Amino acid sequence: MNASNIYLEPMKKLLLPLLFLSLKLSAQNAQQIHQRAILIDTHNDVLSNQLITKFDLAKLQTEGNFDLVRAKDGGLDAQIFSIWCGEKYGKGTAFAMANREIDSLYALIKRNPDKIALARNSAELQNIVKQKKLAALIGVEGGHMIEDRMDYIDSLARRGMRYLTLTWNNSTSWATSARDEVTKKDSLPHLGLTDYGKQIVKHLNELGVMVDVSHVGERTFYDVIATTTKPVIASHSCAYALNPHRRNLKDDQLKALAKNGGVVCVNFYSGFVDSTYAAKANDFYIKHKAEIDSLGKAYNDADLGFIKASSLHQKEANELRPPLSMLIHHIDYIAKLIGVDHVGIGSDFDGSESYPLQMNSVADYPKITKALLDLHYSESDIDKILGGNVMRVLKVNTGK
Repeated sequence: MNASNIYLEPMKKLLLPLLFLSLKLSAQNAQQIHQRAILIDTHNDVLSNQLITKFDLAKLQTEGNFDLVRAKDGGLDAQIFSIWCGEKYGKGTAFAMANREIDSLYALIKRNPDKIALARNSAELQNIVKQKKLAALIGVEGGHMIEDRMDYIDSLARRGMRYLTLTWNNSTSWATSARDEVTKKDSLPHLGLTDYGKQIVKHLNELGVMVDVSHVGERTFYDVIATTTKPVIASHSCAYALNPHRRNLKDDQLKALAKNGGVVCVNFYSGFVDSTYAAKANDFYIKHKAEIDSLGKAYNDADLGFIKASSLHQKEANELRPPLSMLIHHIDYIAKLIGVDHVGIGSDFDGSESYPLQMNSVADYPKITKALLDLHYSESDIDKILGGNVMRVLKVNTGK
């Protein structure tokens, strides 16, 4: 043993326990911060899936990403449940489907009054959290579900709608979607908001319903910013600069949203987080096409078919997933670009087949708090990202 090793060995024995103690204290501190903060997730698709799977969401499930047991474990305080149906639903069916999913949420609340309650504003949300229940809020994903009728907006608002995503992937007669503005731009009858679309935005402002700009086209986005008198949200979107997907927001859009006072809630879906995921997922689909198509028919839902196939081939599907650090990078990038006051959490759980490694369900939210703490975000800034920013926008819109 040389002279340097004589001094290094005792030093290692001293430093290693200190390192382990530091890591343990960091984890404990992160857990304390996480449990004390109010965590709001602005987008979860479990209700549309539950109509098919029939899962009892009050009990621990081995499939999917959400149930009330794991929500409690993950420190989730408020969930905005997505009310969604695809573009095959049109006039005469889309509004009815929206109400069917709201009925399902109401039934869950009625069966479990000690665990979950409906919130219509930030004051009710905070009161429910104090009672140690999950605050349930409603977001309607897709303007086609109002079927071009203002009175349907009024009806959904009375039932608890707290945001309306102006389009899903499909455009409406009054607003164009991100998908259509990119893939059908030359054939669309209009771009952005029509005059009726602007009336809808103003009506949502009057009702205290947040305008959601996730899924909308770039032209629609800027028309909304020019029309709204209230701060908007992007309920489940990521940064285009890190992954140039049409569903993600470009830097100028993020800056405009911040100037509006709004908040962008970062989506966990691997395809929006990681620019390499789409090609890998396509290879997976080609390899398992017959099985995925068969499962899609069995569930009467192509997306659920892909999700189920991914769970059946878990090891292979895991190899496609990005690391958690990529998701954190989107949060950090947006916070540094437009300020920590304009970032939130919008997981898109139960709406996709893949999420970053370590993010398997609503039980895993504490890992985000730990990662932000490791990046030296302050406790107050973490509070804002986890839910404070969404609470502020909700309060400005509802007045309560």
